[in-house]
Amino acid sequence: MSITAIDLFCGAGGLTRGLIDAGVKVVAGFDTDQHCKHAYEANNDGAKFHCRDVSRVTGAELNRIWGKAKVRLLAGCAPCQPFSTAAHSKRNDDKTDPRYPLLEHFARLVRTCKPELVTMENVPSVRQHAPFLEFTETLEELGYHVWYSSVPCAAFGVPQNRYRLVLMASRLGAAPKLVRPKKPKKITVSDAIYGLPVLAAGERDQKDRIHFARNLTPLNLRRLQHSTPGGTWEDWPKELRSACHNKATGMTFRSVYARMLADEPSPTI
Repeated sequence: MSITAIDLFCGAGGLTRGLIDAGVKVVAGFDTDQHCKHAYEANNDGAKFHCRDVSRVTGAELNRIWGKAKVRLLAGCAPCQPFSTAAHSKRNDDKTDPRYPLLEHFARLVRTCKPELVTMENVPSVRQHAPFLEFTETLEELGYHVWYSSVPCAAFGVPQNRYRLVLMASRLGAAPKLVRPKKPKKITVSDAIYGLPVLAAGERDQKDRIHFARNLTPLNLRRLQHSTPGGTWEDWPKELRSACHNKATGMTFRSVYARMLADEPSPTI
C-alpha cells in the first residue's frame, strides 16, 4: 500500500530519511529550529520543512498537506529531555518544562485528523510519565491497535548500546510490530571509526569537517593516558582525580572520562 507521512518534531530529518528509505512518501516535516531546514530538504527529496511550533499546528493544516492520500501516517518524536532518566525520576515529572506537554499536542492532532497510522519514539522511561500514558489511552479510545516496546538499537546495526521506545499504532487492523533481525550484526566502535585519520588534541581533519579532536589541558591528557579500555576515572592515580570524584555525589558518575571498548558498541551517545 502507498503510505504518505508527515513528520512532527522532525529536526534535521533522520526519521524522515528512514521512512523514505523504507518506501514511505514523506511530504512534510515540522520543527521550531529554522537551522534544520537546509539539511532536512536537501536530504529528503519531496519533503517540505515547516518552521512551526507543533502546539500551534492544526489538524486542518495537516489534512491540506496530506491531500487525497489514502493511507496517512503521522510520525512524531517529541523531545525526550523531560522524560530522560538523567533529568527526572518517574515521581518528579517536571510539568514546568515547555516540552513536557508536546505529546498532548501530538494526541490532539491524531484526534483531529485520525490518520490511518501513527508512530513515535522516545526514551524508554517515557512509559513512566503521564503524557505518554494519556497518549496511548487516546489512541485506544480512537480505535487504534497499539504496540510499543523498548528496542535495543544495537540489534539494528547502530554502533551504540542505546535503547529507544518505539510505538506503532494502526486503524487498519492489528498494530504493526518492529521485527528484530534474526541474526543481528553487532557494529562495534572499531567498525564505526576504522580508517579515520589519527588526530592529536586540538587537530582537525582538513578533508572531513566533522572529524576533529578537542583541545585538552596537560592534566586531561594525562588522565586520558591512564584510562583503560572499558575503564573509568577509577583507574587513574588518585592525584589525577577531580575533586568531585572524591565526593559521595560524584562517585556514581563513572561514565565521565570513561573509555570505550573497541570491539563492542559504544555507550549511548
